[in-house]
Amino acid sequence: MGYIPDTLRVFWARVAAGHPRGGDHGTGHYTAGREGLTTAGRMLLEILGCHGGSVPNRRLPSFLINGHVLLEAGSVTSALPLGAQASIEHVLISHAHLDHTVGLAFLVDNIQSTQTAAGRNAAVTAASIAPVVDDLRSHCFNNRLWPDFTKLPTPEDPALRLQTLREREAIEFGSLTVVPVPVHHAVPACGFIIHDGTSGLVFSGDTGPTDEIWKVAQEFKGIHAILVETAFPNRMEDLATISGHLTPALLQREMDKMPDVALWVYHIKPAHFEETSEELERLGERVHVLEQDQTHTF
Repeated sequence: MGYIPDTLRVFWARVAAGHPRGGDHGTGHYTAGREGLTTAGRMLLEILGCHGGSVPNRRLPSFLINGHVLLEAGSVTSALPLGAQASIEHVLISHAHLDHTVGLAFLVDNIQSTQTAAGRNAAVTAASIAPVVDDLRSHCFNNRLWPDFTKLPTPEDPALRLQTLREREAIEFGSLTVVPVPVHHAVPACGFIIHDGTSGLVFSGDTGPTDEIWKVAQEFKGIHAILVETAFPNRMEDLATISGHLTPALLQREMDKMPDVALWVYHIKPAHFEETSEELERLGERVHVLEQDQTHTF
């Protein structure tokens, strides 16, 4: 399948020789807001937005891990205050569609403004596979659609750095190890396996039926959840197939390929939210529809 087994052998050897997190590794969530949030020895996942469209009270996909690593940037600036935005160091982008990237433009602008006012500068690193980075550079940060923050305020000390990830190869972002794996969407796209040495999650990105990311995920110990997209109800399977998305029926066919853990569904289109949610409920207790402003620890 093109994936390099040595990547995982090195990863698990590093975990065995190092000092992985201790403590209880159960799961849970609460919705009381951000005040006082702490990892407390666990991976902390904040659901800033999880919907497949933007309407009042339903935000685009953005997930914050341990306060410093952002997974997708659809709604980050509408969900987080400036101080929390300034704590973000890395942004993982699955693909270049606006519902996953629009917040990156405003995040970088906000952070540069905040840092400039404080007399210092700190870059945000946005990372993805090569075609996605190329899209961001060519079609977003191009001095036409939006300023090229990879050269502002100066080319030597920019507000944004774009990092190309090699497909299927592990890379470290702080305490997290990330493996990008290609998935099947209408444009070049990847999902991510994110692990801290003890616990981890799988993020599908936007995808239709796919195989490789589930095969790679099976090699990881301690996977607690899979964040998987489902955009349309079953009656719209033709549109889902053309656009590279899942329906509940298509998701059901994928489930046997995945690690046997909880499925947290995101990216439901607001116009079809109730219908799609009802169809997902019929898939059993393993399947849960994500809600924004939840916080999960594991």
